[in-house]
Amino acid sequence: MRFSELDGKRIGVWGAGREIVSFAQQLHRRVPSARIVAAAFDSQPPDHVRDILLAPDVRVLTGADALAGCNGCDVVVRSPGVSTHREELVALRERGVVVTTATGLWLAQCAGERVIGVTGTKGKSTTAALIAHLARAAGQTVALAGNIGVPALDLLDAQPAQVTVLELSSYQIADLEVGPEVAVVTNVYREHTDWHGSEQAYRADKLRLLGLAGVRAAVLNVRDERLAALALDVPVLGYGQPHGWDVTAAGIAFAGELRLAHGELPLRGEHNALNLCAALTALQAFGVAVPPLGEALAGFRALPHRLETVCERDGVLWVNDSISTTPESTMAALESFPGREVVLIAGGQDRGQDYAGLARALSASGASVIAIPTTGTRLLAAAREADVPAARALPAADLCDAVRIAGGLAQAGTVVLLSPAAPSFDHYRDFEERGERFRTFVC
Repeated sequence: MRFSELDGKRIGVWGAGREIVSFAQQLHRRVPSARIVAAAFDSQPPDHVRDILLAPDVRVLTGADALAGCNGCDVVVRSPGVSTHREELVALRERGVVVTTATGLWLAQCAGERVIGVTGTKGKSTTAALIAHLARAAGQTVALAGNIGVPALDLLDAQPAQVTVLELSSYQIADLEVGPEVAVVTNVYREHTDWHGSEQAYRADKLRLLGLAGVRAAVLNVRDERLAALALDVPVLGYGQPHGWDVTAAGIAFAGELRLAHGELPLRGEHNALNLCAALTALQAFGVAVPPLGEALAGFRALPHRLETVCERDGVLWVNDSISTTPESTMAALESFPGREVVLIAGGQDRGQDYAGLARALSASGASVIAIPTTGTRLLAAAREADVPAARALPAADLCDAVRIAGGLAQAGTVVLLSPAAPSFDHYRDFEERGERFRTFVC
């Protein structure tokens, strides 16, 4: 369903967030004959959402009333945080109610044209930012939207860009009808099983992006064996392989020809070098020729909370990688400091993470780990199983305590790395808040 097709429709919204706020604002301005008649929430919405959504005749619904109140709607627009798999939304779809998101409405409206969509368990924000930066360096007009940048529907207020880069989460992809022209997948690890119901459902929801109407090319990280094995109906451009954009011992190469030395890369770590390869391959698929990389990357900086240097004091480098919510991304972060002693601070919300691989990486690298709740206990058990000495695997009461312990362990040349290998929601609103608190404790 396109945004313009909402004309005259009875609409429900489910959940709160910036996408819902953007949707309500655009609806009131552009499709005044459409009406939000029901607003369903799992708890009372914030005041700023109520002010925008709730006209006097809008029914505010919570709990068991939400399903019944939305039954009379033609369309229910959900916030991405509201799982499309929850039984209320499944029941609505079975009764013929269209369930979608604001992002889905926008992609259908523009038919995905001139859009590069980026997803992946990790690396999608950095990859999207790199695509936008490189496209601008190539002289293109660029819009950056989705999980990074502005909500997609806000683009209705701007002149169409030559390249729109849209970061997409699995929450948004799960019920999309139309995809972007070029679909990029950086990797798929175990994540968000509470929202999707299982690891298999998460993977399926993530990868359905590649089969949507409008997709004419897929860009895949072929170092991920499961991505490399996919059989698709559209052309596939792989990166991380010798005959395409690849990371070599010397730096970034294309078809074996070095294009940028490691020392010139603006970001730490091989995983970020692969993100750059993803961005370059996406622009190749899109038909945008990038200037020489040293020139094109001038001014690009790491996004906050992604291997971000907080400070260096007394020879100790303090690094905020709060975005790392999986063991795989934390292992990539550990590998980003070759030759340096690392004290890792890790732990957070328990989503059934398997810490065996991370524990083996800690053992092999000689890194120390300070483990915080809630998953800290399991991480320490895995570390002991992997023969990490007790003196290098220590518990902490919380993040503040972990910073204190790390300060006692660190010496000149040490990297203290917050890379939690778990979400933040057991103690913090999101990974940004966790990263900011780390900064406060360190500084």
